[in-house]
Amino acid sequence: MMLKSLILKTEQLAQPFVKALNALQGVAALLARLYVAKVFFMSGLTKLRDWDITLALFMDEYKVPLLSPEVAAVLGTAGELALPVLLVFGLGTRFAALGLSVVNVVAVLSLTEIAPAALQQHVFWGTLLAAIAIFGPGRLALDHWVQRLGRGGNDRF
Repeated sequence: MMLKSLILKTEQLAQPFVKALNALQGVAALLARLYVAKVFFMSGLTKLRDWDITLALFMDEYKVPLLSPEVAAVLGTAGELALPVLLVFGLGTRFAALGLSVVNVVAVLSLTEIAPAALQQHVFWGTLLAAIAIFGPGRLALDHWVQRLGRGGNDRF
């Protein structure tokens, strides 16, 4: 009985903290989406800025399987520019997160050599993208509001 009482008391003490953390979920999801979106969008802009170098990289350094270097360069750059916009607005968020996950994995696998620090960055981005895909975009996303409107506003996301 004493253990049960201690557990109940601990739960009561923890409840305000749990409530505060739950309230921060939407902000945390938004920050994760914005961070990952910036990383990939900036990479896409870099590729777009000097297309000749981008093509050269896809021909010489990035060995994307099954695609010609030109097609891989176009698809990769388009993904890095379009999918982050969806993440920022939280529209088609899970689709965007999964799409960027593919871009992220292909980037790692297509490099013949990758520095440990660069690999760690890709793992971090992949982890954030997985969390977004699994847990959703949070309340501060258009997806959330579209879903609420579709269900008459009665559903909690």
